Amino acid sequence: MKVKVNNVELYYEKYGKGRPIILLHGNQETHEIFDKLIEKLKSSYEVYAIDSRCHGKSEDTKEISYNLMCDDIIQFIKELNIEKPILYGFSDGGIIGLLVAINDPTLLSKLIISGANINPDVFTATDLLLTKLFYFLTRSKYIKMMLNEPNIPVEDLKKITIPVHVLAGEKDVIKLDHTKLIADNIKNSTLEIIDNENHGSYILHSEKMYEIIKKYI
Repeated sequence: MKVKVNNVELYYEKYGKGRPIILLHGNQETHEIFDKLIEKLKSSYEVYAIDSRCHGKSEDTKEISYNLMCDDIIQFIKELNIEKPILYGFSDGGIIGLLVAINDPTLLSKLIISGANINPDVFTATDLLLTKLFYFLTRSKYIKMMLNEPNIPVEDLKKITIPVHVLAGEKDVIKLDHTKLIADNIKNSTLEIIDNENHGSYILHSEKMYEIIKKYI
């Protein structure tokens, strides 16, 4: 299905009935990374799996930014009259989730994020060098966004009032101290570091995420 919001056409798939939950994927991915999670959720939840702008089957626009995608999701929720959804966001999806909770504090009921960051200064020197090299070779707008965004002040995290569960893999590309910084500055938050997992190993086409988050939803 498609819906026009914030001057962009977003593609989404809807499954099941029950309490609404929105799934947001990471950079250069699609909703399909959540295929096995959706199978687990759809028997008890109304699942909205969205392709972010410039991803998957959603409209490709010249401009892309985390703030734009945040506005997309806020308008998506309002346009479809989704009442107090839970939002789970992985990587870029987690950044978008944080921005939604900051900019519209009463829109969501709960937020779960994994592998998210609030500024670009989170990569190891090696990862940063490789990312810059990849951008030099491709001039990808997605990589450019990663190198320059997001820029969420720590103080803005204190505006979040809903429960937030902060996740990261033990071997995540996002530094552990950065993940802890996010959790420490959200009043109603919990932190969980997943043993022996990297940035996406417990998420991409995996049932593990359901077992991890089911106690929080």
